[in-house]
Order: sequence, then structure tokens, then C-alpha cells
Amino acid sequence: MSIRAGKKLSLTGIAGADFGNKSNDELKDLFSKVLNDGMHGLCYSAYEEGQKPGDALSEEQIRKRMKVIAPYTKWIRTFSCIEGNELIPKIAKEFGLKTLVGAWLGKDAEKNEAEIAGLIQLAKDGFVDIAAVGNEVLYREDMTEEALLDTILRVKEAIPEVPVGYVDAYYEFAARPKITEACDVILANCYPFWECCHADYSLMYMKEMFYQAVHAGGGDKQVIITETGWPSQGEDYKGALPSKENALKYFINTQLWSKEEKIDVFYFTSFDESWKVGAEGDVGAYWGIWDKDGNLKY
Repeated sequence: MSIRAGKKLSLTGIAGADFGNKSNDELKDLFSKVLNDGMHGLCYSAYEEGQKPGDALSEEQIRKRMKVIAPYTKWIRTFSCIEGNELIPKIAKEFGLKTLVGAWLGKDAEKNEAEIAGLIQLAKDGFVDIAAVGNEVLYREDMTEEALLDTILRVKEAIPEVPVGYVDAYYEFAARPKITEACDVILANCYPFWECCHADYSLMYMKEMFYQAVHAGGGDKQVIITETGWPSQGEDYKGALPSKENALKYFINTQLWSKEEKIDVFYFTSFDESWKVGAEGDVGAYWGIWDKDGNLKY
């Protein structure tokens, strides 16, 4: 199947697009059309082969990758404000992109303070459109709810002109009403794959995740999906199968739903990163739209 210029792509049902018996080449054509139409947001994968968190990022490597992804997205999401990561939102602005900038919080109090100071300074300098105070800190049990709440409120006080939120799994916002109340915007990670969902039902499951977060916010707070994606290879995860075909379909369905329902989604992720194998098993290295060398995978 080739996509005729000007033909509007749309979802055909609650489970997503009708892929029928399309060949891999036909799926790739559809993927190309959706990618070239652009997406709301993309998670920025910073680390090149041989690097990992803790290694310093160079301006050159950040700019090189930004040049690849900038034509396809309006926003990028970052995860840290130290060790060179603070350069990412500055360079993103040069490319005309908006930024959801994250401070990575964990068990190291000294590093946490450096991250928060970096986030506040970037925001004051005009490089932050939305500030994220921590990523899955409660899920990992790296901080107490009280400590996280104090940190969120401190950041809000320091940068009142910038919307501030916290990123975690969608269900944490119902379980932590004080955190949810403190957030200007709910930043929810939604991964049907990690909840063992069969690919055929993944879009329906993501919709359920999203609306749980909406309900947790009382219906009057914006909910942004800050991470969602599907790995292109690796071991089966309890019925959730990584494959290029499933990754293609998931990307297409996600982007069409995002546009049709006007839901802001940051897709995870831009580039494959080998370092993630240790944390997530072999699938960890294969969430990118581009491979580790910067080549489009599909």
C-alpha cells in the first residue's frame, strides 16, 4: 500500500487502525507517512554507544542528535539537568523546539540538590516550558512522598511562571493525592508492554491508563503522557511481544490517537541505547525510532 498525498489517516476503532493483512513494506509506508506528519513530543535519548548515565555529554553529540529528530517533533523531553544534560534544552531552543525538562531525583541527596538547582536555573533562563521534578521516584522507592512533595513545592515557589509536575506511572497519581494536587500538570508514563499487554489490545489499554490519570486529577488538570512506546526486539514479556511489526503498529496507533483526541504524548524514545540492557533486560536497548547509530529503523 502506498499513501496518497493529502489522504487523511485515521483510527478505525477503539483498538486502533485496521492493519488487515498489510505487508511489512506497507506498514513501513504507513509509518513514514505518520512520522513525516510530525508528533507532539519525543523523549530525547542522549547516550551514544559506550556511554551511560554519569558520563558527560558533549555539545557536539547533543546537537548531532537534535538535528536528526527536530524535523519530526514539536517538543522534546529531557531527564536530567547535570553532566551535560543541561545543554539539551538550550540546544533544543536553537532548533525551535519546546521543552519538558526533568530533574532526575534519587537516593543521593547531594545530586538531587544539583539537579534541582540546574532545573531552576534553566527555567529562569527561559529554556523550560514545563518542569518535571523527578521521574518514577515513588515507583522506585528512592524518596518518601513527603520529601518529594517538599521538593515539588520548592521548585514551584522558585519558578512560578513555569508549569511544574512530577513524572510517574499513571496509577501513582490516584494513590498519591497530595502529589497530584501539588502538580500543575500530571505527567503520566503509560506502558502497556510492561503490563504484559498483547500488542493487539495495547492502544485500548493505553487509553484506560490515560483516563485513570485524568480521573485522579479530578478531570480539571491536563494529563500528558510523558512516556509510551514498544520495543522492536528482545524477549517476550509475559505475552507482550517485542518486534519491529508490533513497534510499527504501536507507534502508528499512538500518533493517530494523539492527533485525533488532541492528547499530548511524548514517545519513548528517539534512539536505541545499549546501556539500558542491564536495567530492563535485552528489550531495554531497542525502544528507539532510530538505532544507536542514528539510522531510522523502519
